[in-house]
Amino acid sequence: MSQTEEFVLRMKGISKEYYGTKVLKGIDLEIRPGEVHGIVGENGAGKSTLMNILFGMTVIHSTGGYQGEIEIAGAKADIKSPFDAMKLGIGMVHQEFMLIPGYTITENIKLNRETTKDNPVSRVFGPKLKTLDMASMGRDARKALDHLEMGIDEWARVAGLPVGHMQFIEIAREIDKSNIKLLVFDEPTAVLAESEADNLLAAVRKLSASGIAILFITHRLHEIMAVCDGITVLRDGSLVAHKRREETTIEELARLMVGRSIGDMIRNPAKSLPDRNALEIRNLRVQMPGEAAKGVDLDVKDGEILGIGGLAGQGKIGIANGILGLYPAEGEVRFHGEPLPLNSTREALKRGLAFLSEDRRGVGLLLDMSVEMNIAATAVEIQGKFLRRFGPFSQIDGKAVRAHALETIKALDIRCTGPLQPVRRLSGGNQQKVCIAKALVLGPRLLFVSEPTRGIDIGAKRLVLETLVDLKERLGMTIVITSSELAELRSVCDRIAIVHDGRIAGILNPDDDDAEFGLMMAGDYGKR
Repeated sequence: MSQTEEFVLRMKGISKEYYGTKVLKGIDLEIRPGEVHGIVGENGAGKSTLMNILFGMTVIHSTGGYQGEIEIAGAKADIKSPFDAMKLGIGMVHQEFMLIPGYTITENIKLNRETTKDNPVSRVFGPKLKTLDMASMGRDARKALDHLEMGIDEWARVAGLPVGHMQFIEIAREIDKSNIKLLVFDEPTAVLAESEADNLLAAVRKLSASGIAILFITHRLHEIMAVCDGITVLRDGSLVAHKRREETTIEELARLMVGRSIGDMIRNPAKSLPDRNALEIRNLRVQMPGEAAKGVDLDVKDGEILGIGGLAGQGKIGIANGILGLYPAEGEVRFHGEPLPLNSTREALKRGLAFLSEDRRGVGLLLDMSVEMNIAATAVEIQGKFLRRFGPFSQIDGKAVRAHALETIKALDIRCTGPLQPVRRLSGGNQQKVCIAKALVLGPRLLFVSEPTRGIDIGAKRLVLETLVDLKERLGMTIVITSSELAELRSVCDRIAIVHDGRIAGILNPDDDDAEFGLMMAGDYGKR
């Protein structure tokens, strides 16, 4: 066997651009038969893009493909679709279940790979009329389930099964494939209870012992240390380190995962904060799909910039959306000492809160309307601003709207052809500035900003962040920034609250050690 053939997978110099933005920058990865290799990194580090390339997903090839080479078992591979990947022996267990609830376990395991047998009709009219060989399929499903030590009946329907069982059925479907060489686990324990997660990790070890190579992607660093032989750390699309498990620690991985340069700081956060609370949150629960808050307790100081960080799906985005009434919420929120009614966006805006949604194109902007009307619309609706009244009647004061728009375009440096330009035609950074202008016209005392730099270029990112800092320092505005970009939070915030599993895991200062941030985000804080 040659040196090259020792590897099930070799990825060499893998790079990928999306519309001019480089999201992967020359990634190398190698994995041998029977090895469990972990991949860790923050949201946006490039993990999903790398796996999409390996699995031939459409999103890669419909956006210009990628650069670099992939070798499977020593042979160069051109993987242009998931079917190509499966033919080469690559399987993937996705974070979101891909099961059909109304089908049995066996039917889900054998879907699109059904076993058939001859019958009198097929012998005369051809193989297309063969009958499903249910007994054979049941035996195959039973074998895969037994390999995972699952005693459940292979003919039970999937609907109503616990999530832990569903995850194992996903795995059983992959290992039932006859040529499986490499199995990718994408956040496999994200929806599992602790005991279910332990069972899954045991299954991973058993699969690797049978010679299957495993790529294990997770945010939970203690799981990486429990099952992985080798570990690759990605950050901002770049390869930071390859480590053997015995050569590293959870603390080092956490530091490598979230490290950043102090030189990127936009300003020095406040040395001291006022004792006054602008906002007091107690036991806040928000039913936001994928970002549920499960009991948040948090105080926001008057006049500070507070960051809310955490990994995707942990509940950080649900906090602002719940307080502003966009998703059903329960709990107690007090704003400057007064109770704030939940589940009413109008009431929250009237009380002096404003919100820049993470979905600026879907929620924040009226894309086909002009810059000036986007800036004025909420103030017209909520506060009756920019209206001329004639007894019981009123109409929009176009001159006032225009004057305010021109003033705001200049103040925020919104790059547009003028106040009448449709917002759809602005760049992402300038659309975000219009969102800021739309919030500011309300004269808010507290501004929630969610993912303020998502989808905009690096120059626009800095301008947006500097604008938020200026609002705090010039107007004394209290600002709460929710972001997946930890480096951005550390560059502008006075304090940063980390959310894990729908609750506040802790509050850190921007200059606290990288390892503390990484551990808290991964849910490993206190497990050292």
